[in-house]
Amino acid sequence: MPSLAPRIETVPASGIRRVFEQAAILRAQHHDGPVGTTTPTSGPEHSALPDVAMLVIGEPDVPVAPHIGEAARRAWSEDRTDYTPNGGIAPLREAIRQKLRRENRIEVDVEQVWLTVGATQALFQAMTLVLSPGDEVLVPDPGYTTFTMNAHILGATPVPYRLEPQHDFEPDLGALEASITEHTRAIVVNSPSNPLGSVFGEQTLRDLLALAKRHDLWVISDEVYEYFTHGTRHVSLASLDEDDRVFTAFSLSKTYAMTGVRVGYLVTPEGLGATMRTTQEAMISCVAEPDQWAALAAIVGDHSAVQDAREHYRANLEVAKEVLDAAGIRYLDPRGAFYLWIDVSHVSQGDVAEWALAFLQRERVAVAPGSAFGRTGEGWIRVCLAASPADLRRGLGALPSPVTVTA
Repeated sequence: MPSLAPRIETVPASGIRRVFEQAAILRAQHHDGPVGTTTPTSGPEHSALPDVAMLVIGEPDVPVAPHIGEAARRAWSEDRTDYTPNGGIAPLREAIRQKLRRENRIEVDVEQVWLTVGATQALFQAMTLVLSPGDEVLVPDPGYTTFTMNAHILGATPVPYRLEPQHDFEPDLGALEASITEHTRAIVVNSPSNPLGSVFGEQTLRDLLALAKRHDLWVISDEVYEYFTHGTRHVSLASLDEDDRVFTAFSLSKTYAMTGVRVGYLVTPEGLGATMRTTQEAMISCVAEPDQWAALAAIVGDHSAVQDAREHYRANLEVAKEVLDAAGIRYLDPRGAFYLWIDVSHVSQGDVAEWALAFLQRERVAVAPGSAFGRTGEGWIRVCLAASPADLRRGLGALPSPVTVTA
C-alpha cells in the first residue's frame, strides 16, 4: 500500500488513553467476566475485587440537564436534521454573542462566532489557519495533549514552554520569550488549565499579550473550563486583546456534561468570515442541527445544574485534599477546572507512565500520568475530580505516602 504522509508518524499517541483503555478492559471483566466469556464472573474471588476507580479521563459524572435533552429530542421529532449555515444556526450564534458580551466581556459580531465539533475542532481549526509546515508554535508543558498532536499533524513544530512549581505553574516570561525564533507563529494559552487546574491572573495574561505583540504572534486561547473556578475570576484573553490576534476556543462539553454531543465554538478576530466559511465547509460543513438546538437550550436555559456541578467538584476537591494531606503527598491546590495535579515522584522512579499502568493493575485505580501532558509532567499524575467521593477516597488512599516509601 502507499505510504502515509511522513509527518503523521511524528504525532504522539495519547498517554491518557493508554491507561483508560486498560482500565476499561478491567472494568468490563469486573462486570461481564473475563474476555471471551458470555456470563458474568461470580464467586468469592470476583466479588473481592473492587470495580475500577475511574479518575483518569475528564468526563463529568453528572447528568445532562433535562431541558437540554428535551431540546435535542424535540429537534429530532420535528425533523430538524438538515444542513445549517457553516457557522451554525442564527439563534445559537446570537445567543453566544450575547453570552460573550455578558460573561466574557468580549464584544464580537456573529461572523466571529463559529460552531465547531467540540473545542477539539475549534483548536485544530485555529491552528490550521495560522500554522504552515515548518512553523513553530509555543505550547504549555504540562498542557493538553492535542496542542502538540495538532501541530505535528499540520507539519509544524510544537515548542514547549514549561509551567513549573517554582513559578506557581505560570509561564516564566523570560524563558518563554527566549524560546521565540524567526519561525514562531503562535502561542497557545490554556486557563483554567488542563491538567494543572491553575488559572492565570489578569496581569499574566496582559504580559502574554504584550509578548505576542512584540513578536507579532497569534494567540490561541483554550478556555474550555471557563465556568469552573474556585475563589478567582476567569479572565478571557480576548477581552484584553487590542490587536485582533486572539482566537478563543470554548466548549459546552464540560460545562453542561455534554462531552459526547460534541459542540464547541471558535471566536475569531474580525474580518475572517469568508475564510472561516471556506475552511469550515472543507472540514465539517456544519455541526449536526439537533446538537445545535441542544446547545441553544444549554446556553439560554436554566444554569442551576452548572452551579450544582461546580459545587460537587469543589466538595470533591476538599475530600481529595483531606486524603492527600493525611498521607503527606504534595499536590497543586487548583483554582480551576476539575483536576488535581499530584506529585508521585517518590514512587514513580522516573517513569510515571509505566507506574500508572502498574498502579492500575495493582490497585484498580486509573489515573493519568503527568508525562502524557509533556516532559515537565514526569513524576506527577492528573486525577479527575468528577467522580464519587468513595472512588476518590479509595483511589487517592491507595497512593503510597512519601513517609512510608522513605521509612
